[in-house]
Amino acid sequence: MSETLSIMGIQADLAWENPIENIQNFETKINEFDKAVDIIVLPEMFTSGFTMQPNHVAESMNGTTVLWMQKIAKEKQLAITGSLVIKENGNYYNRLLFVHPSGKIDYYDKRHSFTLAGEHKAYTSGNKKTIIDYKGWKICPLICYDLRFPVWARNTENYDLLIYMANWPITRIKAWETLLKARAIENMCYTIGVNRIGMDANDYKYSGNSIIVDFLGEEVSNLQPNKYGFIYFTLNKKEQNNVRNKLGFLNDRDTFKIDY
Repeated sequence: MSETLSIMGIQADLAWENPIENIQNFETKINEFDKAVDIIVLPEMFTSGFTMQPNHVAESMNGTTVLWMQKIAKEKQLAITGSLVIKENGNYYNRLLFVHPSGKIDYYDKRHSFTLAGEHKAYTSGNKKTIIDYKGWKICPLICYDLRFPVWARNTENYDLLIYMANWPITRIKAWETLLKARAIENMCYTIGVNRIGMDANDYKYSGNSIIVDFLGEEVSNLQPNKYGFIYFTLNKKEQNNVRNKLGFLNDRDTFKIDY
């Protein structure tokens, strides 16, 4: 178990529906980073942008991008996570992969489809919350639109870190920043939100505004809007647990059951 965990997110533009170019760009950026890292977080659909034509870019769990993620994780002895389009059993998923240094893969299928863009018509929604155990930290990974639904993120598992990756447009970026801090505060946990920048093929503009927030909702790392770069912070579990124990807010949470 590690008391500290160094996490890095890459805020980047995405080449539309071009997995090879995107993974090459991310590998170049990863190689530029010169600090110790335990987890790298990439944006939602980091190989393609937020496409509603999954047949153009879908891969299998043994595909090029998955093998690349395993290569990076093993070579650099870290975990890497991001979502991409996966085809499985005839269905398309917006699937978040969390690849361990050993090459082991945990995954989460996006629960809340973004109906405004027709995501529910192109992709099959997940129905399982995933909690990942990594270096003694319990991690809850979620995707973009999930951020608007606090019940799904509620910290009933006593997780330590909440991860969001997104293609969140600039027109609603204030909600992105506000909700990330709200999720951190209500769940009393470190929260990272990694968003893309640039313009996609549908002329939607993205400003990034990626941030890392602590368990009290304070920003501990951020990036200027529209900047290609990194957010980075070393999380401290002892500090987080001390505040949780002192305040006791999670002890008073409601119990509930989610119906599918």
